Amino acid sequence: MSIYTETQEKLANKIDNNIDYKTWTDWKWQLRNTIKTVQGMSEILGVKFSEEEEKMYHMVIDKFPLAVTPYYASLIDKNNYKDDPVFKQAFGTMNELDVENYEMSDPLSEESDSPAKGLTHRYPDRVLLTVTGMCSMYCRHCTRKRKVGDNDSNMSLEDLEDAFTYIEDHPEVRDVLVSGGDPLMLSDRKLKMILDRISSIEHVEVIRIGTRMPVVLPYRITDELVEMLGQYDNLWLNTHFNHPREVTDSSKKALKKLSKVGIPLGNQSVLLAGVNDCPYIMKSLVHMLTKNRVRPYYLYQCDLAEGLSHFRTPISKGIEIIESLRGHTSGFAVPVYVVDAPGGGGKIPLNPNYIVTWATNKVILRNYEGIICTYKEPDSYEPIFCDRDCDECTLELNLSPEEYVPEIGIEKLICDNNTETTLTPSCNERQIRRSDDG
Repeated sequence: MSIYTETQEKLANKIDNNIDYKTWTDWKWQLRNTIKTVQGMSEILGVKFSEEEEKMYHMVIDKFPLAVTPYYASLIDKNNYKDDPVFKQAFGTMNELDVENYEMSDPLSEESDSPAKGLTHRYPDRVLLTVTGMCSMYCRHCTRKRKVGDNDSNMSLEDLEDAFTYIEDHPEVRDVLVSGGDPLMLSDRKLKMILDRISSIEHVEVIRIGTRMPVVLPYRITDELVEMLGQYDNLWLNTHFNHPREVTDSSKKALKKLSKVGIPLGNQSVLLAGVNDCPYIMKSLVHMLTKNRVRPYYLYQCDLAEGLSHFRTPISKGIEIIESLRGHTSGFAVPVYVVDAPGGGGKIPLNPNYIVTWATNKVILRNYEGIICTYKEPDSYEPIFCDRDCDECTLELNLSPEEYVPEIGIEKLICDNNTETTLTPSCNERQIRRSDDG
């Protein structure tokens, strides 16, 4: 696909006559002309929706707003738009109004783990900082649909300072993910202020930005933005390509700018029925990404957010896709398939079963071809008892006291210095009965 295609030129001229390439690639022009109405989408696609379809689309966007950049709309195949993977991600259907009783507005319980506005502290050593509720495009499969387009979700300077203070007061936080909305909706100046402030916190080792701009509005990746982002040695950027059709010349150019200044790039895809639930599509996508220096990071099972049941696949489909990748392509091209646990349990990795069985000193494994082999474990392994007293450890790790984080969960059961043998839910009826009887 060329940088300025005939389709894009025609679409641009529908918005404003005689739009040239320079105007088309102005990201602020794209935002000013974001498609937000059914009529606008009909005109842009050159498609006449039936009266029934128009009524349906209006009902959907009254509940879940519509916003599509002209650039992303230009990727839609208007001759087959109903089956088009770009259209399905951009434009809602009546299925979104079918909210199942198990679906939630906040499926990951981010609000419950929020010690300050816009901040989620779920994992021991990292936090999520949502700096805005605004996006250049409203993805129909968004897990944060409750916040999309909500000005109340935008962070004031006072809100941000509260979040920064929390991070400063918690030295265990070494990784801050800046997300939204889309943080690249902010001006370069405000984004720099946020990054500078986080960078000033001594114990923060890694800053990540989560953005879909390289996919839906690659022109936002300006030379000025890239120069600014390149100043941070510990900055990573994750984006969100779901289908090979999204990897255009324009997106490749944006990715190249970022990688050229040394920013490590990752990608988080969501497994979506009718969009990318195909081993061949996913293999094509991960190959295109790695060719452009983007590491496939996660493949998400679609969350239990409201109105997404039509997008969800069974987990077996995700396992099938991973099975088709592992061993059939480069190891770093295989994303980690995860379920982000409902209720805030965090990301749970899911894999095909490669361990067939094991005995006292043998593990029976199978590879991607189905070949079964024996791995002989050592007969004389003498484990070092770990009492978490790193000063006395012969392995010479020598952790400083502030680096030590107490064990929790499964790790707590495994570690040598802990005497607990079970993890018991607080609501376990048998344990409550024991307590009551005592």
